[in-house]
Amino acid sequence: MNLLRPDLALIQEWIRPGSRVLDLGCGDGSLLSALQEQRQVSGYGLEIDPENVATCVRSGVNVIQADIDAGLQQFQSGSFDYVLMTQALQALHHPERSLDEMLRIGRTAIVTFPNFGHWRARWSLLRGRMPMSAILPQQWYETENIHLCTVRDFEELCQRNGWQILQRSAVDYDHQDSPLMRLAPNFFAQIALYMLRAPEHRS
Repeated sequence: MNLLRPDLALIQEWIRPGSRVLDLGCGDGSLLSALQEQRQVSGYGLEIDPENVATCVRSGVNVIQADIDAGLQQFQSGSFDYVLMTQALQALHHPERSLDEMLRIGRTAIVTFPNFGHWRARWSLLRGRMPMSAILPQQWYETENIHLCTVRDFEELCQRNGWQILQRSAVDYDHQDSPLMRLAPNFFAQIALYMLRAPEHRS
């Protein structure tokens, strides 16, 4: 079995065994497949790319071909214990609406995104250039990222909507943390991982 990417391995640690999971933008199904094997979860992946959908099917992952931006109306409220979205938030046309839907259909949402507040990104902008890095590898004219945000932006959005932050991990490209990232994640973290809960689901 192939090892998970470090960020997906960290998410796996946050998932309770036996949970119902929906993975939005599930790619080739690696995370959901690992969760089924190691956490005995049940659930589905949503994916728009036909090749990734075919890979999921070959791997035995339940997958629905769908566009996250089109909405999640097909799922009833509270259908899942966890709704996941890894490295896709910045590519959505309506990220706030999608997050709200995640917290409608799932008791808990887990989301990851590149932190546009990282010091290297700031340095590029000071030099008059759009940032490029290992986590943002494409030129501005070819990237799918349309709603980049910082850690501070995201947390302000959570506060405005009343979404409770249960856990946060701020890491670098290799998904390692450090005292500096814990002290000032908006400046030093390259990737942010959040576990959220809507107010009505607070225990």
